[in-house]
Amino acid sequence: MGFTERQEALVSSSWETFNQNLPFYSVLFYTFILDKAPAAKGMFSFLKDSNEVPQDNPSVNAHAEKVFGMVRDAAVQLQAKGEVVLGDSTLGIVHTQKGVVGPHFTVVKEALLKTIKEVVGDKWSEELSVAWETAYDELAVAIIKEMS
Repeated sequence: MGFTERQEALVSSSWETFNQNLPFYSVLFYTFILDKAPAAKGMFSFLKDSNEVPQDNPSVNAHAEKVFGMVRDAAVQLQAKGEVVLGDSTLGIVHTQKGVVGPHFTVVKEALLKTIKEVVGDKWSEELSVAWETAYDELAVAIIKEMS
């Protein structure tokens, strides 16, 4: 069974809610990452020189918007074509240069899911979680392919 229209709609609608309060949810997302993997701080230029995630930082917001937007785009592609094709061929290079390895993708996925759970509040469900997980996992596979 492929990625359904309903799954794509769940990801897209919660992504829109995420974007409505991007500065808050961006900080939350990176806080979750650093709580789980403090050493990851050095992988993000906007986190390197601070002890916490900077508030109202355009780079924090832009990167979070890109990450969540790419997962939403992955959901759209999965529903339409059954696969994820990266629009940005430099993603593999950038991730390799930053020293990203398999476990980092897991940390980001956990932080992404925790953030979306905060975004949707009482609308959180197993179905929503699976939709985001599936889209993220397929995006990660596409990035990892570009890294090799």
